[in-house]
Amino acid sequence: MERPAWAPRSIDISVPSVSRMYDYYLGGSHNFEVDREAARRAMEFMPGLPKIMQANRAFMRRAVRYAVGEGITQFLDVGSGIPTFGNVHEVAQQARPGARVVYVDHDPVAVAHSEAVLEGNENAEVVAADLRKPQEILSSPQVEHLLDLKRPVALLLVAILHFVEDADDPYGAVAQLSDALAPGSMLVLTHASYEGIPLPPERASGTVDVYKDLRNPLIMRSREEIARFFEGYDMVEPGLVPMPVWRPDTEPEDEDPYAFSGFAGVGRTA
Repeated sequence: MERPAWAPRSIDISVPSVSRMYDYYLGGSHNFEVDREAARRAMEFMPGLPKIMQANRAFMRRAVRYAVGEGITQFLDVGSGIPTFGNVHEVAQQARPGARVVYVDHDPVAVAHSEAVLEGNENAEVVAADLRKPQEILSSPQVEHLLDLKRPVALLLVAILHFVEDADDPYGAVAQLSDALAPGSMLVLTHASYEGIPLPPERASGTVDVYKDLRNPLIMRSREEIARFFEGYDMVEPGLVPMPVWRPDTEPEDEDPYAFSGFAGVGRTA
């Protein structure tokens, strides 16, 4: 397999990557046949996966525009993945020139491609770090350089927490990040769940098994379990809801049924 220029030498391109599978679902070009094969296996059980990912991205863009409208000009996007059209820095900086964005990911491909996309952008940087080690994120040179943690920040955890097992204490990681942020900060979050999927859970669990085989377990949490991540935040209306229902640009009834899989929400500290 020929290695393209954007793929770092340090990665094994014969092993599927969750970030590159996500890129494939979104119609991106930074993925390999091994990623596409794994994604197609997952789609055999849940054919609407691309619709779910598209709903994630659409919600993220709406939430970023909302945050800017509420006066937030700093964004910390953890588990950012491979940048695609309409990413956080594009949406935020279009709405508010000078908005500052720090992306965080532990996938070398996501980091390398982010660095290429952000070249020349003085108000956006990327950190190679892991959500499970929040102090490494907070003490990184990029965060210290770009973000003023004494002012409100929007913390984005979009489609990432369902890849963190309970044994790795995702609630503790979110709490550590949240505790470092100033009053008036926001938490923007989406999370996979069996609730809302237009399939019997036993069929949807086939997709979960595919990710488990990739050693990237997909943790399907209940709405109640997802709501716990917002401890310390006041929920922004309409609360924790299916992605198309959160402040939609178009009628939610027009959305594909798969888009209602899982939950999305925005919280703000007092």
